[in-house]
Amino acid sequence: MIPRVECPTCHRKVEWSAANPFRPFCSERCRLVDLGAWFSGARAIPDESTPELTHPEDDAAPPER
Repeated sequence: MIPRVECPTCHRKVEWSAANPFRPFCSERCRLVDLGAWFSGARAIPDESTPELTHPEDDAAPPER
């Protein structure tokens, strides 16, 4: 039995076999959509070594009255 996986882009079930050159994607289109998301920054691997960015206005003292 050939295992079936879900396409990460469109969530369609596809066969995980050598017959599918786009695996784990169902098509070249879904593969390119995913690649575009990485290039645009929509997807990224979090970097735990850098501190969280803060906004300067968050650190500012409250205005005097």
